[in-house]
Amino acid sequence: MAPKVLISKIKWAHEEVKELFDGVADVVTLDKSMDRTDFFKELSPGGKYSEIVAIFRTYGASFGPFNKELIDHLPPSLKWVASNGAGYDTVDVGALKARGIYLSNTPAAVDDATATTALYLIIAAMRQFSNAERSLRDLKWKPAGSAAVSYDLTGKTLAILGLGGIGLRIAELAHAFPMRIIYHNRHKAEGAPEYCEYFEDAEEMLKQADVLNISVPLNASTRGLVGEKWIRMMKKGSIIVNTARGQVIDEGRTCTCFYLQPILISLSNVQLGSVGLDVLPNEPNVNPRLLEFPNITLLPHMGTETRDTQRKMEVRALTNIRDYLVHGMGKDLVPEMRT
Repeated sequence: MAPKVLISKIKWAHEEVKELFDGVADVVTLDKSMDRTDFFKELSPGGKYSEIVAIFRTYGASFGPFNKELIDHLPPSLKWVASNGAGYDTVDVGALKARGIYLSNTPAAVDDATATTALYLIIAAMRQFSNAERSLRDLKWKPAGSAAVSYDLTGKTLAILGLGGIGLRIAELAHAFPMRIIYHNRHKAEGAPEYCEYFEDAEEMLKQADVLNISVPLNASTRGLVGEKWIRMMKKGSIIVNTARGQVIDEGRTCTCFYLQPILISLSNVQLGSVGLDVLPNEPNVNPRLLEFPNITLLPHMGTETRDTQRKMEVRALTNIRDYLVHGMGKDLVPEMRT
């Protein structure tokens, strides 16, 4: 009997599913009308998903968060979860590891689309293009004093927090202006271009940044990493761009609402000249105070919203499952699974 693979939702790579699993596995799809309780029942002995070996998991699946409650219901046959995305902060990696279940993601597939989103935010924030477009749509032509708050990218210093695949692609794009590229990782990035200058001390890097680009994954060590202390170290009028996860920026929680308090305070006192955010801490909710600043650029998490990239992501996640079934291991194990 061929192993069973459960696919929660495929949008673009339907043909690739057939090509990858023909003769390798039986593919079963998630019933779209199924809620979490029903899903748990079908994972139980005798259920339609009780013998699955792998799951293709994508955001927005009807069975809800991939937390310990769900993982405790997974059948003993389950050995691989292929998460369709680079970020996997919504998956309880520890609970999977305790069960001996591997987790993969799709790192390189998202690099280009996320990097071009970051580049757009850098350009829009430095040139104040978003404010200018809103002015034009209101039939007011260009905002008064536009030149006084706009800057060329050429010669400015771009600090990249996290020179992984996405950060490196941002560096390549920004270097074309050219911008000076500096970065901080826990360790110097192997194979980084010579134009990328490594800073072991993140705070020393921040002091030289005209733009800080955030490209670190969200985990326990990065949650709230960029806060008031770091922002105050940056040049007055500098810019922060975030295409990683909203919670990497300190939210400054003082009640059940979320605030992004350090960002808002810094914008108010002009410590920051602008920000460009593709990610927010409580998506899809938007802090209304952010909308009070016409000089910032906001996007509704558009980093991988292209059909090209979403297809690449789906194919890469599916290929990890096939590689596990055929070769005993996929190529994109998340770091926590490699130790």
